[in-house]
Amino acid sequence: MENFAPVYGTGPLLGIAAGAIALLLFLIIRFKVHAFIALVLVSVVTALAAGIPVDQVVPTLLDGFGGTLANVALLVGLGVMIGSMLEITGGAAVLAGALIKLFGEKRAPLALGVSSLIFGFPIFFDVGLIVMLPIVFSVARRLGGSLLMYALPTAGAFAVMHAFVPPHPGPVTAAVELGADMGTTLLVGSLLAVPTWYLSSYLFGLWSGRRWELPVPDDVMGDGEVKHDNPPHLLTVLSILVLPMLLIFGNTGVSTAVETGTVSEQALWAQVLMMLGQAPIALLITVLYAMAVLSAGRFTRRRVEEIVGGALGPVCGIILITGAGGMFGGVLQTSGIGEALAGTLDDTGMPVMLAAFVIALALRVAQGSATVSITTAAGLIAPAVQSTSGLSGVDLALIVIAIACGATALSHVNDSGFWLVGRFLNMDVKTTLKTWTVMETLIGFIGFGLAFGLHLVLP
Repeated sequence: MENFAPVYGTGPLLGIAAGAIALLLFLIIRFKVHAFIALVLVSVVTALAAGIPVDQVVPTLLDGFGGTLANVALLVGLGVMIGSMLEITGGAAVLAGALIKLFGEKRAPLALGVSSLIFGFPIFFDVGLIVMLPIVFSVARRLGGSLLMYALPTAGAFAVMHAFVPPHPGPVTAAVELGADMGTTLLVGSLLAVPTWYLSSYLFGLWSGRRWELPVPDDVMGDGEVKHDNPPHLLTVLSILVLPMLLIFGNTGVSTAVETGTVSEQALWAQVLMMLGQAPIALLITVLYAMAVLSAGRFTRRRVEEIVGGALGPVCGIILITGAGGMFGGVLQTSGIGEALAGTLDDTGMPVMLAAFVIALALRVAQGSATVSITTAAGLIAPAVQSTSGLSGVDLALIVIAIACGATALSHVNDSGFWLVGRFLNMDVKTTLKTWTVMETLIGFIGFGLAFGLHLVLP
């Protein structure tokens, strides 16, 4: 489709884009059409409306779908396998208990949050929250005080990691769409996640706990006591969580050394390290390592196969939605809509990073799903990013974070996470809005502020 020439000017193309997004929101919000089906349908309609020849519509859709899934499906699938092994063996409880002992019970909210940040690398938000909440409830019952001061730092940590750090589907999809290096995105996302969490979740959680007294619910998730037979050693848990990061960071470091001429590209050791540090290979190695060390003395080979296989089922929907988002993004680029939007943004003088944040934020408020917001915003802004000169690899990673921040803020009643947190913490809608919604908004705006500030100060 590289030889397709747009048949309409900027005005009509932008009108088609606005109509496509309106149709997408209408299908999801009004008719409750599943996001995957809605994105595929809107992609077809947009391709036809933009003048793409009928015989080229399906190849355009498949190119966008396959190109996105080639990266996203591998990373997300391998990531959830690691998380599932840690979840079932009790790795979260081991990590949280060790950090509470290290920080002291007076700093239990900090310990719970830090353990959730670490554990949140391979674990999806909803799974991580469900795994950690019994630990949170147990600590809150023992130490007293409002549940909010323990629960919000924990939930916020998973929310930040889910939005900022690969292999979670949001940052992976945005990085693929924008052409950002996965290792750089992982490094930048990890560095920004910590101060964002501290300011928006930890400090806000302590403040909320002093302002609103929220008791530990009696009828949710049992008695809050966490019991695991033969849990893994703390060092085993940490080694599983750190291994993929070290491999990916090693790839980034060696690649930089090769680009600067410090290391020869022909050096065999450099080629091996770069291959092992490619995100899919790094996660594959970690899955094999986790299967070996976590199953020893605990599970049969058949049970291990059931655990890693069962982890894939719940994320299939997310993987398909991200692929359909890539399909929509491919249509936007092929049709010329993306270039039209890029030209318009250039004329207004709005920085591309700010535009990425605003577009993702608007989509988030309108339809609720962070995944749909990220994939749609990334597809819309990708041509503008590609046409902007002088963007470094770090700048691209920062734009990924900006999109993720916009797709995180202002969670409200159309977001499944809003109801998940409210239900488990036994909060009414008003209290959930005052706590969870405010915290998510702080994550989005503080994270974007840090990313944009870093973009301005870097050469």
